[in-house]
Amino acid sequence: MFEDTYKMIAVPAEALFKDKGSRFISLAYPVKSEDETKAVIAEIKKKYYDATHHCYAYSVGHIGASCLRLNDDGEPSGTAARPIYGQILSHGLKNILVVVVRYFGGTKLGVSGLINAYKEAAHKVLISAKIEEHKIKEVHTVEFDYTLINSVMQVLKNQSVTIKNNDYQNNLCLIAFEVELLKSKEICSLLKNIYGTKLKYVRTI
Repeated sequence: MFEDTYKMIAVPAEALFKDKGSRFISLAYPVKSEDETKAVIAEIKKKYYDATHHCYAYSVGHIGASCLRLNDDGEPSGTAARPIYGQILSHGLKNILVVVVRYFGGTKLGVSGLINAYKEAAHKVLISAKIEEHKIKEVHTVEFDYTLINSVMQVLKNQSVTIKNNDYQNNLCLIAFEVELLKSKEICSLLKNIYGTKLKYVRTI
């Protein structure tokens, strides 16, 4: 059965891991879009401009085809981003970016040493992060004549529904609302059964 909740970190988190002189600064961020993620990565590269590597993994989206990116940033293939992503999976997190910034300490760690270092760095920041559970919701709009307001509002006055915006113009009403995924089919069906309503799906959040 499909899960109707997902976990993500509440606020950015940071941790430090050291191995044979190398410093690994791990940074975790809650993100909701690829554009937001790219902006955060750009800021990190600017802040830690003198670092040897900026390796990262991120996953944006929580159902269907989520957007996933891994970047080893010059480290041997599979030694950095994959172990970082492995920790994201282990903690069951969605909508997250984890960047591990490395300052080389002069001693090579080898393939297994790098895998362990990036794994530990990602693990440290994720166990320090505050994690929240979110319900998956759908966003819809419903358009109708003002004479139907009582019937529509009776459906929308449900604990699984949150009205986000009301627009009333010339007796025409447009309401944007969020509804919990497991109640979406029921709520939308009730609204469609009110003659004269126009329902439109917007997105899943």
